[in-house]
Amino acid sequence: MIKDHSSINLLNFDRVSLRDYCIALGEKPFRADQLMKWIHHEGVTDFDQMTNLSKHLRQYLKENTTIEVPQVAREQISKDGTHKWLFELSDGAFIETVFIPEPHRGTLCISSQVGCPLACVFCATGQMGFKRNLTTAEIIGQLWLVVRHLSEDSGRHDRKITNVVFMGMGEPLLNLDAVIPAIRIMVDDFAYSLSKYRVTVSTAGIVPGIDRLSQEIDVALAISLHAPNNEIRDRLMPINKKYPLEALMTSAKNYVQSSRLKTISFEYILIHNINDQPQHARQLVKLLSHIRCKANLIPLNPCAHLPPEFLPPIQENIDRFRDILIKAGIVTITRRRRGEDIAAACGQLRSIEIGEKIF
Repeated sequence: MIKDHSSINLLNFDRVSLRDYCIALGEKPFRADQLMKWIHHEGVTDFDQMTNLSKHLRQYLKENTTIEVPQVAREQISKDGTHKWLFELSDGAFIETVFIPEPHRGTLCISSQVGCPLACVFCATGQMGFKRNLTTAEIIGQLWLVVRHLSEDSGRHDRKITNVVFMGMGEPLLNLDAVIPAIRIMVDDFAYSLSKYRVTVSTAGIVPGIDRLSQEIDVALAISLHAPNNEIRDRLMPINKKYPLEALMTSAKNYVQSSRLKTISFEYILIHNINDQPQHARQLVKLLSHIRCKANLIPLNPCAHLPPEFLPPIQENIDRFRDILIKAGIVTITRRRRGEDIAAACGQLRSIEIGEKIF
């Protein structure tokens, strides 16, 4: 699958840009639709197998383009069925991707950057630092590969991707030039036909990115909040010093108003005695009271480099926090831990390279 890197990787094109490319070659726009189907529906990477394309076009594509996806470096399956892949990119960097099967849905958690520049205290990815953005091809390549893998288990109904979440490694709103075309491919009927309401972009609070996303594409949004006030959020998430809660909540309200979606999701990691007390829940109610939303409560998952005082919440605090939100009329879900035994749970994704060894 890997060619000379001077070749054009066709996975970087959504249908509009692929049509433009075909037109520039003197081809009809519908050739792009055919290519999209071969690449994404059929998973074909050999141009000679694309039999409804002219021999001349196939030869040109063979000589000048590629369909290159990441390579599988390692895969792990949790005791709860969660599946994690470590993918190696063409430059030797690594990313992680997670598939979470459930009886009536299958969620693929994909990465948008190698590492992350935001350095959230509770997140293993943030602690590994930032290397670079992913290309559209590297983002969509994760979906391409997992679809192919899951098709081998075609007899199992829980092995189909119904939802994609940008909750893997990286901050997607810092890489919108690659993320938006990838989303367009995901929802395209000539590619993966995902509902735009089943593709969720998660952000730590990049206000200009939220505003741009609302203008360019209609997609579900999840905001990693994790604190009910600026004091705690400054401690947990350094990005809050640049975009404090006042600016973030204004942007979130504008997003809901500009979107056809009825609600926005707020992710809230519960950390024992730091942000899980009744007063924190009441502050959160006040913060969210004027926006259509739901709250996802996530008990802290263990990961390396956590400060020693960062501990998972006790069940009593989880239940009490949840009940305060529900009583205030906020739709609230407590997220079940998935894939913790293979470090695939929320906040645990991290690729560590030492020489040519992967740990």
